[in-house]
Amino acid sequence: MTLKKLPIGIQTFEQVRQENRIYIDKTKMILQLTEDKAYFLSRPRRFGKSMLISTLQALYEGRKELFEGLYIYDKWDWDKTYPVIRIDFGSSVITSKEDLEKRILDIFIENQEALGVECVHHIDMSGCFREIIMQAHQKYGQKVVILIDEYDKPILDNITNTEQANEIRELLKSFYSITKAQDEHIQFVLMTGVSKFSKVSLFSGVNQLKDISLHHRYATICGYTQRDLETSFAEHLAGVDWAKLKKWYNGYNFMGEPVYNPFDILLFIDNDQRYQNYWFANASPSFLLKLFKQKQYFIPELSNIEVGEEILNSFEIDRINPITLLFQTGYLTIDSFRENVLEQTIYHLRVPNQEVLHSLG
Repeated sequence: MTLKKLPIGIQTFEQVRQENRIYIDKTKMILQLTEDKAYFLSRPRRFGKSMLISTLQALYEGRKELFEGLYIYDKWDWDKTYPVIRIDFGSSVITSKEDLEKRILDIFIENQEALGVECVHHIDMSGCFREIIMQAHQKYGQKVVILIDEYDKPILDNITNTEQANEIRELLKSFYSITKAQDEHIQFVLMTGVSKFSKVSLFSGVNQLKDISLHHRYATICGYTQRDLETSFAEHLAGVDWAKLKKWYNGYNFMGEPVYNPFDILLFIDNDQRYQNYWFANASPSFLLKLFKQKQYFIPELSNIEVGEEILNSFEIDRINPITLLFQTGYLTIDSFRENVLEQTIYHLRVPNQEVLHSLG
């Protein structure tokens, strides 16, 4: 019997579907997403954010053939297609403001070629972005979809250099603010990343993004559930010790059903079901390790941490809380929550699973 191919190292929806690789159908949640306009989603590295972005791109571009057999197939209006602007900072390392400006201009060139439009003010970053949006709306007769992957990586690449990180933040803030100024031309926006900066520091100039990072409805929009493993991966995981697998790689909780990191599961299967620290060894963010070394942060007892909502949602370049970093990068997750006497939400955090526990030890 030939097993269905795994989507190892593939981050494009098109390739997974065309090559008939395993795809976990997230389109029911994606359909719910399209009911509103602008979202922000934070997830740790290698958790499936790029696949989500790619799936949305194919959906709005009307790639109907790729969705056959999926939940959304007979529920989407395939007669409407939308111009999509894709912005991805995950594939490059930014070491200066000049690097970022060059990368943004390269992104603009890629999108102009894909959409068949051309901005006159190609040197002016804001002006060029504005022109691409307006021209695409005019050319295609439909509002524009903007998908931004790893929006925060240029800042995180420079997080140990506060002055440089602040310069890059201001440049990104100006860049992202165009989405607010061009609201009448925009159909949908999704911005993804690892961290969430405060509204004052980065988001003040951006559309009113709905943060779904800890929304129970979208808790499993990235990651694999237990049911996913027992159905879609059943043949690949034949004979596995389910309790041990769950202890090692499950446990990431985003206010809903806990999930496995896809990266772990795919490499676990590919490596003949050997238990190793796959995610930590390959996806541990370098900025985190550098920052902890530079700042000499003291990590408290990680099994008994309680924090307020502001700690989980706030990330400031000048005032970095190590607990916020550990949570947003996936080394801590939500165990439970409650309301205090002031009706504020208090979260109890824990290490997600055995892999992370071994890695931190």
